[in-house]
Amino acid sequence: MPSIYQLKPRFQDLLRPLVHRLFRLNVTANQVTVLALLISLLVAATVASMAHVVWIFLLIPLWMTLRMALNAIDGMLAREFGQQSRLGAYLNELCDVAADGALYLPFALVTGVWPAAVVLVVILALISEYAGVLGPMVGASRRYDGPMGKSDRAFAFGVIAVGLASGLLAPIWINGALLLIAALSALTLINRVRRGLQEPASGSA
Repeated sequence: MPSIYQLKPRFQDLLRPLVHRLFRLNVTANQVTVLALLISLLVAATVASMAHVVWIFLLIPLWMTLRMALNAIDGMLAREFGQQSRLGAYLNELCDVAADGALYLPFALVTGVWPAAVVLVVILALISEYAGVLGPMVGASRRYDGPMGKSDRAFAFGVIAVGLASGLLAPIWINGALLLIAALSALTLINRVRRGLQEPASGSA
């Protein structure tokens, strides 16, 4: 199913000159991964501590845009400059999940927003990413199927943050958006399991 993740190759092409420069400066993929997590935690803590000031939520889409670039950079450093490692694989997956959860949970502190809906989205995001990681365990590839992958969730929460900060989205509409994100996350989970199960059979045909 369609996903913003499919735009990643073009995004990487734009970042490639910067990646080459970082490599010459001896910056490693793991350093970029950990830095992205630490800044994500700092942004999340800042937003949570000032959740009563709605404009503070603008920090989330601003940081998510930069974080998306950092996520692409660490992957390119790992693949294109021989920095792939087992530790890097762990850091890549664990840091992404931890950062996502941290950045989404502050929305539960907004007056009128259902905390349970925010937590549900975070849990489904965690499970769907886990399903994607399990692909190699069953002989398939790491699954990135949509319609609500990491990039899609980041975009959705970015839109919600802008709507909240600008006053264009009332809490009732945010709650509806969260339930929609949860439903699409559940569909993503199903798609990743289904396609993971199908992949070995299609590969052996």
